[in-house]
Order: sequence, then C-alpha cells, then structure tokens
Amino acid sequence: MIAPNVKPALRGFSMRYSSEHKQQTRDKLLASSGALAKRGGFASTGVAGLMKAIGLTGGAFYNHFPSKDDLFTEVVRQELSNSPLARLAQKGASRERLERCLQQYLSLAHLHNAEGGCPLPPLGVEIARAERPVREEAEHWLVSLHTTWSETLGDEAVAWAMISQCVGALVVGRMLASETVQAQVLDASRGFVERALNESC
Repeated sequence: MIAPNVKPALRGFSMRYSSEHKQQTRDKLLASSGALAKRGGFASTGVAGLMKAIGLTGGAFYNHFPSKDDLFTEVVRQELSNSPLARLAQKGASRERLERCLQQYLSLAHLHNAEGGCPLPPLGVEIARAERPVREEAEHWLVSLHTTWSETLGDEAVAWAMISQCVGALVVGRMLASETVQAQVLDASRGFVERALNESC
C-alpha cells in the first residue's frame, strides 16, 4: 500500500518537471528561431514553421509567447547578447582586444556564417521594420556597446563610425557574388578600423 505522503511528493515532482520542460522548449524555440531568422528572415516564417523546426505543432506556440512579435523581441535580445560584438560590450576592453575581435568580425569566415554570426547584418532590416519594443531592445544594446567603445577610443563619433562600418561591411559583402570582391570589401574595412584605432590614440 502506498504511504499517504508519497502521492503529494510525486505530484510536486511532476509539476517541477513540467516547468523545466516548458523552459527547455522555450529555449529551443528561441535558439531555432534565431537561426532561422538569420538564415532566411523572420517575417517570412510563420508560427507553424517556427514550431515545426523544433518538432512541435503551431498550437503549442502560445504556451510560450503571446505573439510572434513577442518572440522576435526575445530573439533579438538573445541574439544580440550572444553576438561576437557582445564580447566587446564590457567595460575595460582594451584597444588591443578591440582590434583583435574586429579583425575576426571582418573576416570571410564570419561573412559566410550568417546563421552563427552577428544578428545585426542579417536582421537589421527586419528590426528597422519591427514594432517599437524590438527597436528599443536593439537601441539599448547598441547604445551600451557604443558607450563602451567610446570609453576605449576616447571618441564618441569614431565609436559610432566603427560600429556602422563593421555591420555595413558584412551587409555589403553578403550582397556580392564573388568572394574576391567580398575580400576586397573586408580588407578595406579592416584597414579603416586599424586607421581609426591608431588616429584615436
């Protein structure tokens, strides 16, 4: 015979598992949606497609997010926090570290890895067209990044120019068909970054 206190314990365990499982599913949805968005665009993928990518039906979506817009806001927040540039958003980043990371950012390897790279080049247009909360999320992150770079460089204008140059170089590079021309764009951008770092000393 089962002791009276066993059933409540089992019931409590089931509830904890359900909560953990829901969080795991939410995390999978965020990661998968971020990859899909960077690869082929977020707006063009419906709720059913987003859920199918993690092996679930579209009806389960609303157990995790009130709307697709809310999911996109979270995708942008998570992708920005995991961006290669996020490593340079911490205070105290040296010029040497900044230059080293930006050389990697402006590389052919990064250019050809849209799905696993910085979200700003592939998602910038969609963020610009999104609802205000999404744009506010992106602005908050970019302003924080700019503040850190300004402190490192000692020049607010140069910091904005470098952020724009890095993101823009990948956008232009991915528009091109020839890797030779892509390399020229990246080489020119790395040269700009190097000169900007030297001139702001």
